[in-house]
Amino acid sequence: MALQYKPTRMEMSNLKKRKQVAVRGHKMMKDKRDELVRRFIIYIRRNKELREQVEEKLAAAMQDFVLARASMGNEAVEEALMYPARAANVTVGKKYELSVAVPEMTIDQSGAFAYPYGFATTSSELDAAVQALSDLLPLLLELAQVEKTCNRLADEIEKTRRRVNALEYVMIPQFTEAIRQIRMKLEENERGNTTRLMKVKEMMADK
Repeated sequence: MALQYKPTRMEMSNLKKRKQVAVRGHKMMKDKRDELVRRFIIYIRRNKELREQVEEKLAAAMQDFVLARASMGNEAVEEALMYPARAANVTVGKKYELSVAVPEMTIDQSGAFAYPYGFATTSSELDAAVQALSDLLPLLLELAQVEKTCNRLADEIEKTRRRVNALEYVMIPQFTEAIRQIRMKLEENERGNTTRLMKVKEMMADK
């Protein structure tokens, strides 16, 4: 939307102040955008590392489960897994990355790990799968936290980018153009006043 202004010196002074604020805001927004991108890249790399680790460990655990089911049968496996191997308490909070609220999750696995079944009727593959999944839980939580952080940062980067573009390509050029138009109008009025004064002087001299 075009700026509404009056061609006066007071208005031009106000527009200059608003332009200065917009220029400072533009610099701050650019700096924030650049820092958000830097942190986003760090989280993206960590996300890639975690996902590769989780997929590798999860694939191995699922393979052990398949072998355990093949040797023990579905009912025996389900009965053996009716109770957890270890209690886990997850605390969900939040922290801030450049004023962006992101999740922060901590897990408490202070209890000792123990297989929730006897070894007489179970296979070693089931033992390996249960142990692998227990070790995998902290990685899964960290992966969820990092992925959500990446999503939040990406949204904030897009919002900041739009604001930077609005200031750079819309507001600041509008202020610049308005100031130029007012200056031209004031100079035109000044020339007109000078011309009128000169005519008055000529008329007075002729008398």
